[in-house]
Amino acid sequence: MPIPANPPPHVYTTIGLERAADRRRDGAWLARRRRDPESLVVALGGLRVLIADRPQGPDPFALDLRALGGEIPEEAIFLGLLDGRAVFALELGDEVPGAEVRPVELRALAPLLPARELGLLAYARALLHWAGMQRFCGRCGSTLRVAEAGHLRRCPGCAAEFFPRTDPAVIVLVTAGEHCVLGRSPRFPPGVYSTLAGFVEPGESLEAAVAREIREEVGLELEELVYRSSQPWPFPQSLMLGFRARARFSPLRIDADELEDARWFHRRELLDEGRRPVRLPAADSIARYLIEEWLFEGG
Repeated sequence: MPIPANPPPHVYTTIGLERAADRRRDGAWLARRRRDPESLVVALGGLRVLIADRPQGPDPFALDLRALGGEIPEEAIFLGLLDGRAVFALELGDEVPGAEVRPVELRALAPLLPARELGLLAYARALLHWAGMQRFCGRCGSTLRVAEAGHLRRCPGCAAEFFPRTDPAVIVLVTAGEHCVLGRSPRFPPGVYSTLAGFVEPGESLEAAVAREIREEVGLELEELVYRSSQPWPFPQSLMLGFRARARFSPLRIDADELEDARWFHRRELLDEGRRPVRLPAADSIARYLIEEWLFEGG
């Protein structure tokens, strides 16, 4: 039986990194690691990964201490330890040091880099996005101060504290016998149809969020719900919680504010890639995994 694309642990999951949270408050240890030539830097420019092209492939650790003036800046966020080496994330914006690097969108690197490096880059991107957005206190408006090696923003005015956030979102493949529902958002690339998804609202369980999203988007009532797996999605700061759901085969009532189109597709239509009537989501997504897991069960 064929293997689905992107099986768990899905791409962008942190693998092999010791987060070393106890070191985030150790200023002396962090200062030594910022000067340590063995330390690694994940550098981004406008949230794009700065890489160097090497004979063996793209290098996401292209900047060393020499390119950074001999020391990793204090504003760099400490990510953890990778094989005993400290790893920092740094947003450079347009101020790229004199090194032969180029900015690349993280998703473009998914087919090229090992899962361990992709997970580290995703972690860095998510934290740097949060850091760029969390500059002022939402309670009193004061400029926030950085603490705990970049994992905390503290307000000097009212003492409020802000930690990195992850937004939970449910993503669901609805099936009925040999059919499944795929929908198309106006934001998707041309021809792409995918599973249905939406954010969990305050006070809502995951099960309730799934039922609500499917009812709102295509008008179906679910008969069975099974959790499959989850995927960190740093675009910008979500955790995708993947489900399979079963419903009765019935006409869809499409929410035009959310979807351009949605249809029932027979398994046979989607199995043959050459004759498939639509494009499936990219191979780095949990959506693609959920679809192919179901497709190959009947193959």
